Amino acid sequence: MKKAREDFDRDLGLGSRLTETRGTRFLNPDGTFNVRRKGQSVLESLNVFHWLLNISIGHFILLVASLYATVNSIFAAGYFLCGSKAFTGSVATRPLARFMECFFFSVQTLATIGYGRISPVSAPANVLVTLESLVGLTGIALVTGIVFSRFSRPTAQIIFSHRAVIAPYHGITAFMFRIANARSNQLISVNAVVNMARLEEGKRNFYTLDLERKLVTFFPLHWVVVHPIDENSPLYGWTQEQLSQSDAEFTILLTATDETFSQTVHARSSYKTAEL
Repeated sequence: MKKAREDFDRDLGLGSRLTETRGTRFLNPDGTFNVRRKGQSVLESLNVFHWLLNISIGHFILLVASLYATVNSIFAAGYFLCGSKAFTGSVATRPLARFMECFFFSVQTLATIGYGRISPVSAPANVLVTLESLVGLTGIALVTGIVFSRFSRPTAQIIFSHRAVIAPYHGITAFMFRIANARSNQLISVNAVVNMARLEEGKRNFYTLDLERKLVTFFPLHWVVVHPIDENSPLYGWTQEQLSQSDAEFTILLTATDETFSQTVHARSSYKTAEL
């Protein structure tokens, strides 16, 4: 019973079926998991808000700009189909010039600018203006909320060394890698947990590696995380060939307090034997 309890404690929560698969990387270097969810409908699998919070700032700006141009183009097409007599103040006569005039009228309506030179007079045009005003107010509120959530959510940006090393250390050898804070903010009470998973006799076992230091109070520069390979280490006596054959993977979880927000932040990464 005690042995079974220890096996459960060593499992990182990935499940026995996944952990027994050879060649599968549990954790990518950027901290994402190699998980695909199947059996869900499209609506069940959608999580737009979470996706918008996690895409890069460049992709987010490009997405907002694309949606803005698309919405204005759709309403501009609607105004164009209403005909030139649906608006007062319209001076364009050629189709392309009329469409551009409708497009910029849509921009003014969506953003509630309303210069007043062009105004709708027909019922279809007024209905479109009413609908676009609602879309504009809703869209601005949604984008504002997402932008606020992105900026108010504290995240860690930790740089992990491209390679981990097993090298001489105080008369023995040690498993080591380096981390650094990529931002100018201050992280305090940085805690590191390093686990190793490898196949042994057809079964994947998990080990929590004892570190020279599990916690640093201040993190202004860099930190070399060290696991001394002594007689008590699961790496003791193992060669690189043996680690490669056992499909070993080293997973790292960092937990720290962001001094700016006074909130806990996390960072993850991993190393395979090819990266040693």
